[in-house]
Amino acid sequence: MSKINLLLAEDEPALGQIVKESLETRDFTVTLCPDGETAFEKFKQDTPDILVLDVMMPKMDGFTLAKEVRAINDEIPIIFLTAKSQPADVVEGFSIGGNDYLKKPFSMEELIVRIKNLLNHSAQQKKSEVLKVGDYSFDFPRQELHYNNDVTRLTHREAHLLFNLVKNKNQVLDRSLILKKLWGNDDFFNARSMDVFITKLRKKLKEDPKVEIVNVRGYGYKLLC
Repeated sequence: MSKINLLLAEDEPALGQIVKESLETRDFTVTLCPDGETAFEKFKQDTPDILVLDVMMPKMDGFTLAKEVRAINDEIPIIFLTAKSQPADVVEGFSIGGNDYLKKPFSMEELIVRIKNLLNHSAQQKKSEVLKVGDYSFDFPRQELHYNNDVTRLTHREAHLLFNLVKNKNQVLDRSLILKKLWGNDDFFNARSMDVFITKLRKKLKEDPKVEIVNVRGYGYKLLC
């Protein structure tokens, strides 16, 4: 069984180290960051399975960090750690995309249970993600396209790009937004890379003439089906 990759943002060095070491003895791989800015850069470099964020941090607080993450990834589970307990703070945490809220001080057992519950919920949601693309069936968790009796394997990035196109089918998928979400930034070289992946997807969807990925110049791409 592969280890759970967790990104922990905590500005209290002693607490951060205790949480990191405790999780690593329980089959977690933990990246510990002392502030929100560092955590966001680490997140963009290597997307983890789950985020555990302290709310009060220097440079970028946990709520602001969560907003930045949600702008490019609306699926990854986020748990907030905080000494705050006012209802308004809890509401704010959930309203910006947090999935759970743990008040300090907390036990490691409770943190681990909450992490595993969120990951199990996320996995169950993904299992149900078999989508129709014209006459194709797109099994997102397995990264497979099914057409009649043929199965075509997709790469990780092909699958995520197609998933976003399908979720926005018959609508324009913003080029800059998807580049930031899947490639980390929208520079020229990543844009050319995405064009290559779009060409690959077109070839893999060519058996159904009703399915088409069109370029909307100046804006992005649109999946028609």
